[in-house]
Amino acid sequence: MTRWLDLLIPGLLLLAAILVRMNEPHQAELMRSLVFDEYQRIEPRDYVPQPVKVIDIDEESLRRLGQWPWPRMLLAELVDRLAASGAAAVGLDVLFAEPDRTAPRNFLALWPQAATDPELRSELMRLPDPDQEFAAALSRANAVTAFVMVDAAAGREVATVPAVKDKAGFAEAGDPAIAFVASATAAVPSLPVLEDAASGNGSVNAVPDSDGTIRRVPLVLGLNGRLYPSLSAELLRVAQGAGSYVVKASGASGETSFGTRTGITQIRIGRVVVPTDPKGHLLLYDSGHVAERFVPAWQVLEPDFDAARVAGQIVLLGTTVEGLKDVRATPIDPAMAGVEVHVQALEQMLSGTYLTRPDWATGVEVLYLAVFGLVLILALRKVGALLSLFVALFASGTAVAASWTAFSRAGWLIDPLFPCLVVLLVYMSGTLIGYLRTEAEKRQVRGIFSRYLSPAVVEKLTEDPGRVNLGGEIRELTLMFCDIQGFTRISEQLDPQSLTQLVNRFLTPMTTAIQAHRGTIDKYIGDCVMAFWNAPIDDPDHAAHALQAALDMRDGLRRLNDALAEEAGDGRPAIRIAAGIGINTGPGCVGNFGSEQRLEYSVIGDSVNLASRLEGLTRTYGLDIVVGEDTAARAPGFALLELDEVRVKGRDAPLRIYGLLGGPDRSAEPGFRRLAERHGALLAAYRARDWDEAAASLAAARQLDVTLVRLYELYAARIDEYRSEPPAAGWDGVYVARTKAG
Repeated sequence: MTRWLDLLIPGLLLLAAILVRMNEPHQAELMRSLVFDEYQRIEPRDYVPQPVKVIDIDEESLRRLGQWPWPRMLLAELVDRLAASGAAAVGLDVLFAEPDRTAPRNFLALWPQAATDPELRSELMRLPDPDQEFAAALSRANAVTAFVMVDAAAGREVATVPAVKDKAGFAEAGDPAIAFVASATAAVPSLPVLEDAASGNGSVNAVPDSDGTIRRVPLVLGLNGRLYPSLSAELLRVAQGAGSYVVKASGASGETSFGTRTGITQIRIGRVVVPTDPKGHLLLYDSGHVAERFVPAWQVLEPDFDAARVAGQIVLLGTTVEGLKDVRATPIDPAMAGVEVHVQALEQMLSGTYLTRPDWATGVEVLYLAVFGLVLILALRKVGALLSLFVALFASGTAVAASWTAFSRAGWLIDPLFPCLVVLLVYMSGTLIGYLRTEAEKRQVRGIFSRYLSPAVVEKLTEDPGRVNLGGEIRELTLMFCDIQGFTRISEQLDPQSLTQLVNRFLTPMTTAIQAHRGTIDKYIGDCVMAFWNAPIDDPDHAAHALQAALDMRDGLRRLNDALAEEAGDGRPAIRIAAGIGINTGPGCVGNFGSEQRLEYSVIGDSVNLASRLEGLTRTYGLDIVVGEDTAARAPGFALLELDEVRVKGRDAPLRIYGLLGGPDRSAEPGFRRLAERHGALLAAYRARDWDEAAASLAAARQLDVTLVRLYELYAARIDEYRSEPPAAGWDGVYVARTKAG
């Protein structure tokens, strides 16, 4: 099962991501919106002048005309000037929910003397009512008043639905639009007298996202189960002289929704067809603040005002004064006047410049996720993390490039972020699984070899497990057998516990020396240790490393014997350990051997057997380290002395064997060179059957190294034997070892 985790876990993550994407969570939608905000900041909508203007209640207008709120008589004059200048429609982005405080009725309540003086009261009541005058101006100006929907649960005293005048009708096609639009159960309208006089009435409600940014302008809203237009939509209707709206939703003719209620698709306002999101919102294509949109209110009231500035245009009365303006954050401007948002919506509808999220967008995004997700999962399994990174980068780059192209050329909003995040998630999960698998392989390698190899070698293997072949392979190896000589005699002197401790004390320095020189412990066979070099990792100097390990083992054994001698005391005899080491180089099959229940990393082959035979010959020749000719040929710098040519059991070809007397420092000594010269003369005379010369060379060599007692006794006995009984005519000087021990 674990070998399929790199497919299963990323696959499950991909499936989960696709399900999340299809369910469209709020967080995903917000992240997508932030990307589209960035697109608009990079390439905002070009401002192309449209017949829309803001009559701005700016700072200069307040300085010239007085503080806000202005008297309704002044507002009536302003509206009349706009109508006289030929404005197509006048929208009020100001809520006039309370009567003018300067109206005669309100003035009487504030002036008790006027209330008790009939003549004064009569004169005041003959004055024109400001709200009536303002309403009359609105009726002459093709005006649109505003109302705002509120939450009745907030505890405010609000007007009920009948107080909001319905100036237009709605025709619907498809599913009922009221099910999709933003709705409320209460509203604050303008004064009834103003609503009655106006040609239209629209909501000024904004629909910010959860981060407070206006990205959508509602064109249709719901109030107590009925549809109402927004201020911008109503202004466009009134300016065209249209009587009603046509709202098209899922289920209508020509709309493919596969039986699902997907929402509103478009709204027809007179001659203008506006594509919307499912909730009837126009997606704001932000151009940022443009000063050209604004006409200061005070200039409209100037005698020399140029009527051409507003003639035939839709105008909105609003404010940009700090403290008065309705501040809105948009994708480009964090503090835009609310009236400018309405103007931008009108500009988009008049110019036909829209941002749309096609109904096929989700399907394309899901398909893209599935295809590239599966490709990436397979790539991680087949080609590894590095090449898969290029696949992930290509998938992400393609998503971003396609999304940007769709935005900049067609105004389509195709999400690049979610595919990129999912590709990243799949890649990270796949690489994490690969990393965990690699770590597991390293732990496996450590577990396999920590008992056989030196820590340095194990670390190299864990860094690159590919350097070891855990199957069988033929390699040239240097092999070693090390055994305690006379172990039976020693075991008879000790109880089992003491004998075990002694063997462990012997094997520990032997193992340390082997691992210190990059050797691999094959196995322990009682008091014997078997090791090899050049596996599992390559070691070009494996023969030299094996010889140096043998010399260190000799030194370690010497220190152990010294310690045993010190521990004897109290009249007890000291136990002295002698060991034989046989070293051979040759081909061997190395790998994991065993059964399904238990494996061991080992080596088999004739070279192994020969190394074991050489260890047995240490007793015959009286040296503790006997080396085969192939090993000697690969380590010429060591102090090696040819011992003999032997034919061991199970092998027909003769083999030259050598005794290891020391390392490179010993081989460079003049004394060793003289010894090697005399010893060579001994062997040459011996093999030439010149027994007298052989005896003379033997005597000379014996004087040069008194430690080779057993070796020269052996040759002296052979020389004496062959003098008395000469060998047969076909004798080649080869010694035949008839047993495994020599």
